Amino acid sequence: MTWQLGRYEGFGFIEFAGIGPGPFCAMLLADLGADIIRVDRKDLVGTEADAGDVLARGRRSIALDLKDEKDKSVALSLVASAHGLIEGFRPGVMERLGLAPEDCWKVNPKLIYGRMTGWGQNGPLAASAGHDLNYIALSGALHSIGVKEKPSIPLNLIGDFGGGALYLAFGLCAALLEAQHSQKGQVVDMAMCDGAVSLMSMFFGWHAAGKWTELRGSNLLDGGAPFYNVYETSDGLFVTIAAIEPKFYNVLRSLLQLDDPLFDDQFDQQKWPEQKLKLAELFQQRTRQEWCDLLEATDACFAPVLSMQEAQNHPHYRHNQTFFNGHSFTQPGVVPSFSRTPGAVQGPPVAPGSHNREILDEMASSESHSIKD
Repeated sequence: MTWQLGRYEGFGFIEFAGIGPGPFCAMLLADLGADIIRVDRKDLVGTEADAGDVLARGRRSIALDLKDEKDKSVALSLVASAHGLIEGFRPGVMERLGLAPEDCWKVNPKLIYGRMTGWGQNGPLAASAGHDLNYIALSGALHSIGVKEKPSIPLNLIGDFGGGALYLAFGLCAALLEAQHSQKGQVVDMAMCDGAVSLMSMFFGWHAAGKWTELRGSNLLDGGAPFYNVYETSDGLFVTIAAIEPKFYNVLRSLLQLDDPLFDDQFDQQKWPEQKLKLAELFQQRTRQEWCDLLEATDACFAPVLSMQEAQNHPHYRHNQTFFNGHSFTQPGVVPSFSRTPGAVQGPPVAPGSHNREILDEMASSESHSIKD
């Protein structure tokens, strides 16, 4: 008998604590049942858990000093029983700690080694510091978002979370499937700047085909089209319409009573600026709620622009239980939905080192059983 991670659903991961995309990737896996042990820095023991740190939910924590040989041996013992590993340090850090892929494969040849970086492990920028905004700037994504005068900052959704965490989670799952056949581990290397480029695939294709210009605010999906846009209402709030397909555009015209021939040719880009002005004037005539009463739940492709607080209380999200009420506040719940094996929030964020004794005792007990066996 040997000690094994994955006591909940059969898969166990070691997460070397970091910020942003690494924790979000680990949160996604934990929500779906993976047993994840987060390795925190030993000097953080005694600090309290941040109750609002949603990305840290659902795992256990052990605090180690990875520069200490004894603690490093504990880390390698954890690695030896894991299916996967997640680390988000700069290139070379894990190598200097003696926890490089090759070091880990000596104790666990089937380990899937997940690496999260901004610029990747190699290349002219690999060793440079950066954040989401820098990574999406290089990819062409930032240039394409915003108004004519200036790009807009789309939070850190594209680089950190979309181009980083989601791709790494996808890569880890794919590699785990492959390892069941090959019985071999491998590195899954996710550079956020590369993920941002991948997310732009459709737009690079449209650009190559001459269907997308590099002038912001002039294209189908960047605010250029009047029927795919955001409009202010009379009460200073905002609504969206996205009636791209002609059949939905016709529904929108009917509900808005847009009989003006100006709107007859939906895709005549020469008329888009004037159409947008007309629609802006129209939406200023009613409140957001009045527009919701007219357009919501129709095929006009409409939705109000909600704040985070408002989103939590929208009937659609409440019906589908999209938000999780627990651990002292309302937070996003588990996605995607599964018909047979649904995920669940496994627990609140924990303070660094909260489970040192528990994990070490489990390991010692399993070693004792192994010797007796």
